[in-house]
Amino acid sequence: MPAKYPGIRKTADGSDVVVWVETHISQGACAYPITPSTNMGQGFQAAVANGNSNLWNEPLVFLELESEHSSASSCEGFALAGGRVANFTSGQGLILMKEVLYTISGKRLPCIFHIGARALTSQSLNIHAGHDDVMGVADTGWGMLFAKNAQEACDFALISRKVAEKTKTPFMNIQDGFLTTHTLETVFLPEKEMMKEFIGAPQENLFNFMNPSDGLMTGVVQNQDSYMKGKIAQRFFYDGIVLALRKSMKEFSALTGRSYGLIDEYKVKDAEYVVVGLGSAMETAMEVVGDIRQRTGQKIGVLNIVSFRPFPTFEIVKALRSSKAIAVLERLDIPLMQSNPLTSEIKASFADAVSSGLIKKMPHIHSGVYGLGGRDTRHEDFEAVFKMLCGAQKKNRFFSLGIKHKTALKRPAQKKRIGSLDTFSLRGHSIGGYGSITTNKILATLVSDLFNLYVQAFPKYGSEKKGLPTNYYLSIAKNKIRSHCELTFVDYVALNNLNVFRYANPLDGLCAHRNTALLTTRVLSRVA
Repeated sequence: MPAKYPGIRKTADGSDVVVWVETHISQGACAYPITPSTNMGQGFQAAVANGNSNLWNEPLVFLELESEHSSASSCEGFALAGGRVANFTSGQGLILMKEVLYTISGKRLPCIFHIGARALTSQSLNIHAGHDDVMGVADTGWGMLFAKNAQEACDFALISRKVAEKTKTPFMNIQDGFLTTHTLETVFLPEKEMMKEFIGAPQENLFNFMNPSDGLMTGVVQNQDSYMKGKIAQRFFYDGIVLALRKSMKEFSALTGRSYGLIDEYKVKDAEYVVVGLGSAMETAMEVVGDIRQRTGQKIGVLNIVSFRPFPTFEIVKALRSSKAIAVLERLDIPLMQSNPLTSEIKASFADAVSSGLIKKMPHIHSGVYGLGGRDTRHEDFEAVFKMLCGAQKKNRFFSLGIKHKTALKRPAQKKRIGSLDTFSLRGHSIGGYGSITTNKILATLVSDLFNLYVQAFPKYGSEKKGLPTNYYLSIAKNKIRSHCELTFVDYVALNNLNVFRYANPLDGLCAHRNTALLTTRVLSRVA
């Protein structure tokens, strides 16, 4: 039986889909957007400037404050007055809000903050993907859902909102900066009728703390005799989140046909060796698992963590209890911790399961770091991880991916394209200021809209100034595209500026068939 609301097919990035949802269901947004969350704030503000109203014919409001801290405080005030509000932020912006995040959760205000997860300035400035920011606020009492693609960023915007208002707990809807926020993909946007039915009007679910006829004291000063009682009493709200999250995901699935859980298992049921992680790279890992299983028959799998808060201890242990070894991959590094955050929580989950008698022993747990600052994480990196796991090493081990370092796993040589055989891939070489990245997005949209194909347009953004080299990538296929990495093997190379030959061979990885051979000949003759 087809779903009641299958969605509106569209080509959009992770920022676009968040704007689509929030401009329909929210009453306002308070933000001081920072790269790479800026497009979300701009999109919401554009809707306000155009005079748009939400699904209940209420005019939208956008407040741009003088700092991220102020924007979070404004969200607090908006929610205290019974309003449905959103925020968009990343990196240092999220960390600057931290003081207010505790207050919002402590007052049980169901705000939704959309995060384009970004590396923090530590040994250098970087504006690209990292999980430093979100892990830096993981102790503030907020729910945290991680999307691995634009579709999930869209759907989790609705699911997190529903759960937040049911449990009076704020949530973060997290996606990888640039890798998801700025990558165009084929998505199915929720229909207006679906959002209205699933979420309900703000007045139906929210409480106005400022209503003088229904007075309630909040945010008071409490001394030794009272503070702890109030703090522990907060567990009443948190204890119900897992149940509410499962229920909301089930309701969402019934309406749309798109199913979600606290974890996302890919070929884990019979797997002896499993990679565990968060975010967009897990889809690339899934592509590799399918290829290795087909070639070698090795029992390997991927476990993607959807809900980091609440942490799905039971689901993780149940899924991985028969595994011989697992590798937990993280997009940040905190050397002074016993292990990095996700690894630590998984170790604790298994330790509790063993001590309670739920399982007899833990799998061997390895911990790896990848993709810091948006560094490309390739199919070969995941092949190296599975090779290490299947080597049956008996002790825990820290490793890194994609760099030259004593901790790094060596990439095997990639000899072929991994993924669907019907995928057409393009790699473009240009320089900043040519408009090539925008052209690539337009091309992806036209192909998707005209030929009903799946697309993924990935721009390699950088902090380079106008005139310096840049790359862009486009994949087109009959089915969903899962790889989130730079393309090595391509069917077509676009050269927007021939100066590329001065610093690289842009024809590396060009697949040898008639059309691309002809293209190569034309390019080389032009250069000559």
